[in-house]
Formats: sequence, C-alpha cells, structure tokens
Amino acid sequence: MRKKRVLLLSEGFGSGHTQAAYALAVGLRQLDHSIQTKVIELGSFLNPILGPLIISAYRKTVSKQPKVVGLMYRSNYKKSLNRFAQLALHRMFYTHTAQVITQLKPDLIVCTHPVPNAVVSRIKRLGLDLKICTIITDYDAHGSWVNKEVNKYLVSTSLVKKKLTDRGVAADRIEVTGIPVHPNFWTTYDKEEIRQQFQLRALPTVLIMGGGWGLIEDHLLEYMTKWRETVQLIFCVGNNEKVRDKMLAHPLFQHDNIRVLGFTKEISKLMDVADVLVTKPGGMTCTEGMSKGIPMLFYEPIPGQEEENCEYFIQNGFGEMLDSTAVVEKWFNLIQEPYTSGQFRSQLLTKRNQQYDPKSCPNAVLRLMQ
Repeated sequence: MRKKRVLLLSEGFGSGHTQAAYALAVGLRQLDHSIQTKVIELGSFLNPILGPLIISAYRKTVSKQPKVVGLMYRSNYKKSLNRFAQLALHRMFYTHTAQVITQLKPDLIVCTHPVPNAVVSRIKRLGLDLKICTIITDYDAHGSWVNKEVNKYLVSTSLVKKKLTDRGVAADRIEVTGIPVHPNFWTTYDKEEIRQQFQLRALPTVLIMGGGWGLIEDHLLEYMTKWRETVQLIFCVGNNEKVRDKMLAHPLFQHDNIRVLGFTKEISKLMDVADVLVTKPGGMTCTEGMSKGIPMLFYEPIPGQEEENCEYFIQNGFGEMLDSTAVVEKWFNLIQEPYTSGQFRSQLLTKRNQQYDPKSCPNAVLRLMQ
C-alpha cells in the first residue's frame, strides 16, 4: 500500500519557519512510521541563485534596520496578500510550484511561512486538487497568513485563533495546537550525562543563544562574564564562526566556566542542563524553551512578531525582558539558590502542561490525513 506523503513548504526568512517544518516532519514520522515527509524552502529550491540572495538581503535588513522590518510588518498587518501580489510572486519566483507538487503527489501540504501558503493557495484556486494545512509559527497572526483555500490552520494560542476569526476565518478551520518542536524536546535528559558530554561543571548555568557581540548589548555581556566564578555560561552562536573566533580570543570569555559553542543539534540537552535561557524571542526558540520549562530572558525583539512573542511569554510568566544589569543580577542570584530555582522551574513545567502539549500539532496533522 502506498505510504501517505506530507510536503512541508517553508522559506528561509528567519530559521524558525523551516525549523518548525523539520520538527513537524520528524514528529509525524515518529508517531506514524507509515508517513513520508519532505521539507522544501520553496523560493531557494526553485531559484537557487536568486532565492538565497533575497533571503540574505532580508537578514541584513533585520540586523541593521529592524525598525524598517517592523514598519513593513505593521503597515500590512490586517491585509492578506492580494491577488496581484500572489500573481507577481508566482510569475517571478514560483512558476514551477505546480509541477513540483504534481511530481511529488503529496496527500497534504503543510505551509510554515506565509509566502508558500499564498502561492499554494493560488494554485488550488486555479483548479489543482490540494489539501492545505497552515501552521502559524509565531504568537501573532499577520494578515498575510490568511487565505480561504486553507483547509486547516494550526495555531499557537487561543488569542491567535481569535485574530484569525476576526479576519473572517471560520472557527472550525482553526485548531489551537501550539507550535511543533522536535521530538528531542519531548523528553528530559540526564543532567550528569550532558555535563560529561559538553565538559560542563555542576554549577548554576545560563544558556545564551546568539550570544555574539552586537546581538546582546556589550555592557550586558560584559556584566554576565563578571559572574563567571559562580555561574557557568554557555554561549551558542550558531554558524557564525567569525563571532565564535572573536569571543574565544577575547579575555572576557577565557575561563573554565565559559563555553563558546558553534552550531549544535543538542540545544534540547543544553536547555535541560541550564537554569536560565537568554534569547531573542523567536517563536520557535520560545516554544522550545517553554517545552523544557526553562525561564527565559529576552533581548532585542524584532519589531512585529517578536514583540508579540515576547509579550505573550512575559504575560504568561515564562520570561522577562533583559533590559538592564539589574535583571542579570536578579536571575544570576536566583539560580544560585537551588531550592528557589527548582521551585520556579517546577511551576513553569506545571504551566507548560496546562498550556502546551508538544505532540498536539503532529497529532492534529495526522487526523487531517485520515
């Protein structure tokens, strides 16, 4: 019997959209071994030269002119992509999308970014028989996500569901499932094994995601390193080898209680061994942090969806803005009190259990395929 196929379409404008697609793909296969999945960043796949150039330009704009990104987000906040914009996208970048879909013959298409969502919706409107599921990968609902051809929206919270219904989406087409995370975040790892793997000490530990110069304000980074005798610091700077080399060469980071890591697939383990997570409030990272019940300190939210993410997690008690040395002092002192720190994390895990089931999203997709 032919296995059921799920095609997951994303774009590389920020890593969270594609991360969500891969997380869901792995989760689906783990829950149902008969499922076949394929993840494609559609623009780069169809335009391997132009696509990455556009994404690179976007990332530079986010880094250097975040207010411009925020202005663009807000100026079209309530608007769906109109038919002219969808046609332009299709003609310029996505002319072969229908051919890809016809060749792969998916039983379900899952979109984790508004652009492929709009492109595939247009193809369905023009007559191709498709079942579309759209996963909104933030704690907000921009109008660009909305298309009447979508069979089901899977969203992070009831507030996002309300924003969609306010824009005319029928309530029965929306399910609150939370954002999918990789199955590595479904379980808890042994702290001592993690410490041995990463050569860490049994100390209060802070995990800093994207902790390179220019991402967190320099004075806050410098202040964090002043705690290095009593607090262990793990900096994860991803693929930015220049930042990692710069940090490793700097005297501030040359200490036995400081680790500067490049790209790693072991974030789920590092969250288990850490007591606090310092991060930008991307929807994916925040959801991973919530799934682990780790308190989060947020810095430099991009105007728009990251501000909405930030507001949600702060209001629900999962995090706080990292906007002063006083916040560093508060949390770095708290995690040195084992009982208090343990109690706080236990409370967050209880909240998580009330608000989030990491298997909810893949199970909802499996129900769609029945």
